[in-house]
Amino acid sequence: MNWFDIIFYGFALIVVVSAAGVVFSKKLITSAFSLLFTFFGVAGLYVLLNADFIAVTQIMVYIGGILVLIIFGVMLTSRITGVEIKQGTTGKYQYALAGIITAIIAVFLIVMYSSVQWLSAPAPEVTGTVKGIGTLLMTEYFLAFQVAAVLLLVAFIGAAKIAKKD
Repeated sequence: MNWFDIIFYGFALIVVVSAAGVVFSKKLITSAFSLLFTFFGVAGLYVLLNADFIAVTQIMVYIGGILVLIIFGVMLTSRITGVEIKQGTTGKYQYALAGIITAIIAVFLIVMYSSVQWLSAPAPEVTGTVKGIGTLLMTEYFLAFQVAAVLLLVAFIGAAKIAKKD
């Protein structure tokens, strides 16, 4: 096992444990902070896949924007801070059965494909993706990029107008 495998399993463990924290936490703010670590772990996995643009987008959009919005929404809403999430027994056995079946299928597929030669072959050298994406956005897809930017600006102005109190 080399250092790449250790880092991969570390990020995978962070994602799985923090995702379980999101699902099984009784407090909403604890679930939000667990979601932070889930997003961070997914960004780490993107880095290991040499998808640097997607990793930075994951950090900027999800961790920097959406999660901060969720945390501020929870913290600034006084009625939600003391409310605990209702946890009943409805569906626990079905979820456990689905999880066990999924784990069995995953282990079966890993064992079945572990002897394939292309899995152990070294990966081709991949450079960053940001330059290629930037070049495409500023040449071939320039009009679509600008239309999307204007559409997002109009949506943001509309949301601010709706939220503004008279």
